[in-house]
Amino acid sequence: MTGNPPVDIDRSQWSGEGDFTQTLVDWFTGFSEIAFVRVEDASSTRSDVDYNFISNEIYLRFETRERVERRRVWGIVPVSRIVSEKVMTLEGLEARLAAEPSIGPPDYVDDGMMQYLHNERVIPPYQTKGYKLIELVRIYELATAACADPG
Repeated sequence: MTGNPPVDIDRSQWSGEGDFTQTLVDWFTGFSEIAFVRVEDASSTRSDVDYNFISNEIYLRFETRERVERRRVWGIVPVSRIVSEKVMTLEGLEARLAAEPSIGPPDYVDDGMMQYLHNERVIPPYQTKGYKLIELVRIYELATAACADPG
């Protein structure tokens, strides 16, 4: 997607672990409706001999656009105001992610969050026994002050 403004990414609270998390972040950077991405390690990350459990959280802020809303007060006086609205919603993003072959649909969705759970068996070179890598990624939407619900 050429000509899009660069997505602002905050990785300061992320260790960089998690290939699927990196896949999501890379995908978000090419998506023009996303303005900001923050990635963080979640406190539930665990490691043992037989498994590694990686838990990451991604926070998104969508781009906004302004439009002029016109109406009449008391049916006589014309009034206009500028209204900011989000270009994308979390539900719309869910549909786009589900259509992406390298990502697919989330494993769990509710009103404010999407969750992916990926498992893979990792066998390091020259070892007979590997470990199970479990990666949990939760995606949240950051609130935009200009787009707060009026009601």
